[in-house]
Amino acid sequence: MHLHTGSRRVSRRAIEVVMRSLFGGCLLAGLAVSPAAAQTTKDLTDEISQSEKAGRVFKEIMDAPDKGIPQALLDKAECVAVFPNVLKAGFVVGGRGGRGVASCRTGNGWSAPAFFNLGGGSVGLQIGAQSTDFVMLFMNTGGMNSLLSDEFTLGGDASAAAGPVGRQTGASTDLKLNAQILSYSRSKGLFAGLELKGVVIRPDEDDMRDVYGAGVKSRQVLAGNQSMAAVALRAFPLMLARYSARDANK
Repeated sequence: MHLHTGSRRVSRRAIEVVMRSLFGGCLLAGLAVSPAAAQTTKDLTDEISQSEKAGRVFKEIMDAPDKGIPQALLDKAECVAVFPNVLKAGFVVGGRGGRGVASCRTGNGWSAPAFFNLGGGSVGLQIGAQSTDFVMLFMNTGGMNSLLSDEFTLGGDASAAAGPVGRQTGASTDLKLNAQILSYSRSKGLFAGLELKGVVIRPDEDDMRDVYGAGVKSRQVLAGNQSMAAVALRAFPLMLARYSARDANK
């Protein structure tokens, strides 16, 4: 069988070849778009993992017998940030030392998670070849305002002190209660208060954009003005609520 187009004869075989070419072109165009879509999914998965890791680290610390953050201090904290798996190399070379997640109390409980980078400064001798987890309690309005800023330095823009450890410790520790931020570290199984000096903390703009969209600032999220894009992102604030459920109005 043959088809006629004007005076030219086009075979069915020729039509099949043309159709394959067109299909192949569409397939290549689809593959050209796929990496962007895959990247979006990968990025969101990464932020979900960050929230889950932060929640897991916080749970492990709070569940350690007589070694966790004093409950009295946790209940007074306005915000909590956790930076899991921070590496010394990140500080030495001036790169990004670690990534973390923060949440603040709002009138409806803990806020959606905001994402931050941590780097620079002196972090003591506990950081070695193995990674270290950091936990920070923002104890008052001054400490919270530093977290809401575009960038701040521990011991510079915000006063920081090594947090006391022990379930019954802290309520009578006036020196610690005067600090805007209390900091802790866990390295090689040892959990203790650690004074961080010169450590710079700034919002992770890439993570924030991936989760909440362009233009959304960490201060908006921590103030409770942004809903969580995925249920799995709630892992960290839900873990905080498990150990301290007071909202900002109480």
